[in-house]
Amino acid sequence: MTELKALCAELISGDDSRAESAAQKLPELGCEALNSICDLYETVDSEGRWWLIRALAGFETTSRAAAILLAALSDESEDVRQAAAMAFCHHPDPQAMSTLAMTLNDPDPMTAKLASNAMIMLDKQATPDLLGVLENGSPTARLEAARALAEIKDTRAIPGLMKAYESGSAILQYWAGLGLDNMGVGMVYLKPD
Repeated sequence: MTELKALCAELISGDDSRAESAAQKLPELGCEALNSICDLYETVDSEGRWWLIRALAGFETTSRAAAILLAALSDESEDVRQAAAMAFCHHPDPQAMSTLAMTLNDPDPMTAKLASNAMIMLDKQATPDLLGVLENGSPTARLEAARALAEIKDTRAIPGLMKAYESGSAILQYWAGLGLDNMGVGMVYLKPD
């Protein structure tokens, strides 16, 4: 059995220690290993998909790998969705922005948080998508969008954060207020009683 086949077998073996070791070694084998992982993705169970996503995160992202990571953001398994969002934290991809923005609405709070972290890594180019979620997303998505905007500190977000501050829950007010403070708006945004 070749080294690549052996490592791929270890990756989906069900043994976490062996799988982690394989996930760390596979990127050293380059494009052929990346293609093998991509080929396996549709053939394994959710645990196997998680390990494949974990391994993909160690490679420089190609268009084929990015397509699998994007698809994994909609996987039936929340663990797989979390792993995909985490992979985008390590490899920010502007082409993933709209899918990451939709993922802020994920019913799993950790997946939504990781998608928000990935959008933070995209910095100011994520602002328009985040503002759309801040305006129209689910309550959890709005919180994650406000948190990301607070970290990004793009002044284009000031009107949206002010609106969220005025109409939101206490936690949304917290993130909107922090974002406004981070951009130097300070207490100017507070309405007098």
